[in-house]
Amino acid sequence: MAVTLSAVALFGVLTILIFRNREVGFLSALVVFLFGFFTAATGAAGPIRSMCEAIANALNHAA
Repeated sequence: MAVTLSAVALFGVLTILIFRNREVGFLSALVVFLFGFFTAATGAAGPIRSMCEAIANALNHAA
């Protein structure tokens, strides 16, 4: 039986571990970058972009 794991799930777990251990370095930054890169290539990109725009608009109007 073959087990498959998407790159988004793999880098997501690694990102959580990095933040939990508070590690900072080149490899940590690379893992977080790759998590963002692969997440942007999924169907989650549209809702994430919309959420960021809504937060930016709310902050702009609150100031």
